[in-house]
Amino acid sequence: MTDELLPEARKSYRYQWYVVAVCMIAYVFSFVDRQILSLMIEPIKRDLNLTDTQFSLLNGLAFSLLYSFMGLPIALLADKRSRPLIISIGIAFWSVATALSGLSKGFVHMFLARIGVGVGEAALSPAAYSMFSDMFPKNKLGRAYGIYSLGSFIGGAAAFIIGGYVINLLKSVDTVALPLVGEVRAWQLTFLIVGLPGLLLALLVFLTVRDPGRKGLKHTADGGVQKVALRNVFAFLWSHRKTFAMHYLGFSLYALVLLGMMAWTPAFYIRAFGLTPTEAGYLLGAVVLLANGSGVLFGGWLIDLLAKRGHTDAAMRAGVIGAVGMTVPVIAFTQVGNLWASLVLLAVAMFFASFPMPASTAAMQVLSPNQMRAQVSAMFLLISNLIGLALGTALVALVTDRVFGDEKMVGSSLSIVYGLASVVTVLLLWRGCKHFRHSLSREKLLAEQRETVPAG
Repeated sequence: MTDELLPEARKSYRYQWYVVAVCMIAYVFSFVDRQILSLMIEPIKRDLNLTDTQFSLLNGLAFSLLYSFMGLPIALLADKRSRPLIISIGIAFWSVATALSGLSKGFVHMFLARIGVGVGEAALSPAAYSMFSDMFPKNKLGRAYGIYSLGSFIGGAAAFIIGGYVINLLKSVDTVALPLVGEVRAWQLTFLIVGLPGLLLALLVFLTVRDPGRKGLKHTADGGVQKVALRNVFAFLWSHRKTFAMHYLGFSLYALVLLGMMAWTPAFYIRAFGLTPTEAGYLLGAVVLLANGSGVLFGGWLIDLLAKRGHTDAAMRAGVIGAVGMTVPVIAFTQVGNLWASLVLLAVAMFFASFPMPASTAAMQVLSPNQMRAQVSAMFLLISNLIGLALGTALVALVTDRVFGDEKMVGSSLSIVYGLASVVTVLLLWRGCKHFRHSLSREKLLAEQRETVPAG
């Protein structure tokens, strides 16, 4: 008997977990390609003659601009067309754009290449989230999203470790001559090394991942599949506006803290403790891999545990728990004078800051109709990345440049910006739990009413 024909309790979900693993690897590649920039802040600033604010635009706005806005049209395709094909094209696109970052000769060239990375990566998560919701029952979704989200932290850790290794390997080499390209610096070669292997992964997805059948489709009165336009998505969001306002804003501020720490901690440890980029890369790579990796898995497990105990707002509740846990260490890790004490506090902050990766996704997928899931996810990614990536990294740079006027004060900027964001996150998500429960009850009632209306 095939796995598909077995009762729910006896299914192994081997192929489904394979798809999750492949998508997780794609997420690893995506975070290596987006995060590698953070570790190489000093040589890039030197060679391209950039300020902290300009670098924050490369690290935040350039990537997030079209990553955020392209998510919606790509999600529209993902709700109607082959999701594996969309993912494979996206992987190939961002891999080439990452390699092109290594050919940058100035700010504008690098800015455009980073936009390309964002466009390609916009294809991955909405399509993957939508596929997972069609492959797993609700009591396994938290773990599926948790394992997938683990890729972001493996990728973040790999970016720090690989970047640190390559920088150390090439520290005595000023330039390297490459065929067809000419002479490039060590940081430029690093972009080429991490970018091009993604083309092989794009081919793997295209050849081995099949699009699952769609579950939970809305139907018309005559039994046909209801077509969903973008205006229907906006109408759905408006009908649950309090829920999505709390969710989108709360988890977006969560993203501001998490992504901001990923972007600025290398600069903080290099400036405050005199670490080399290689030392910072190895230490932060270990923190991200262990703390964030365990945090995202624990967050997924916590969601499933709360759901089994009857909490319909399990995903939102897990977000509140994580936000409360990260607030104090987020403020404190830059304010202690001992390196190891700072790293311990950073690890605690990173552990709890990882909870929203599965939590924000699970909440959206559980509440949203099938034909809208990728689009609702894309709306969230639009807002969360504009706030988390563009605003989060820029605010720290602006406080450092404009308020303190001293790049060594980046630690105080981190404490101020991310401490305030953490407190507001707790308040928004706590309030959102009540609205989420109400929205879920409304959708359940509407579904029951549709089932009792006779066709025709």
